[in-house]
Amino acid sequence: MAGKQPDPGYSYSRAWRMVSVVLLRPTLRLLLKRDWAGQQNIPQAGGLILAPNHVSYADVFAVMLFSHESGRYPVFLAKDTIFKIRVLGSIVTKLGQLPVHRGQTDAAAVLKDAERGIADGACVIVYPEATCTRDPDLWPMTAKTGVARLALSTGAPVIPIAHWGTQNVLPYGSKTPHLFPRRTIRMVAGPPVDLSEFRDKPVDAATLRAATATVMRDITGLLAGLRGKQPPAAPYDPQRLEAGSGSRA
Repeated sequence: MAGKQPDPGYSYSRAWRMVSVVLLRPTLRLLLKRDWAGQQNIPQAGGLILAPNHVSYADVFAVMLFSHESGRYPVFLAKDTIFKIRVLGSIVTKLGQLPVHRGQTDAAAVLKDAERGIADGACVIVYPEATCTRDPDLWPMTAKTGVARLALSTGAPVIPIAHWGTQNVLPYGSKTPHLFPRRTIRMVAGPPVDLSEFRDKPVDAATLRAATATVMRDITGLLAGLRGKQPPAAPYDPQRLEAGSGSRA
C-alpha cells in the first residue's frame, strides 16, 4: 500500500507506519463490517484532502481503514498539544500525523504543517466540522473554513466522504464501544469537489465560507444517498442556537 506513493519529505518513520498497518488493518477488518463505495475517486498519488462527515468517536478508525483500502496512508490533523505529550507525541510524529496550530494570530500559520504535508504528497484527512455534529438527526452541521483554506492554498483536490454506522459503534458522548454483534459501516467517496470558481478569488472570509458550503453540500448529498433520506434545507448551526436565533442556520 505505502509503496504506491513517493516518499514525502515531511517527517515520518516507514517502520512505524508499517507496524501501524500490520496491527490496525486486520484488527479493524475483524471488528467492522464494511460496505465501501467510490474508492476509485481517491487518487493513488499526490497530495489530496479527504473530507468526511463526523458523527462518532469511531469515525477516525473507519476512515483510517477506508483510506488504507483505497491505497493511501491516512494523515490526520490533530491538536498541536497532542504532539507535546510524552510518548504519544513521539508516536504520532513518527506516523507522520500533522499538528494544527490553534491560537495563532496568523490564520495561515494554523495549517502550515498540513500545507507542507500536502505539498509532499500526503493524503490528509480534514473533518470540516472539526468535531462531531450536534445535529439531533446526525446530519452535517455548519463547518469551519479550514478545509477550504487548505484546498485553496494548496490546489489539492478535496474528496468528499460520507459514512453512516459508526454512531452505532461508539455514540458521541459515550465511552463504551458496542463492538458485538459487528456493525456495518457504510462509506462512499465522491468525485473531487468542484472549487474552480474560487481559485482566482481573494482568499477572504466570504470566499472561504462559500467554498466550505460547496464542500459540505457534496458531503451531505453523499450522506443523503447512504441514508435514503432528505437532508435539512439548511445545516444545523450551534452558534446561532446559542445566540437564540432558531434551530438551524
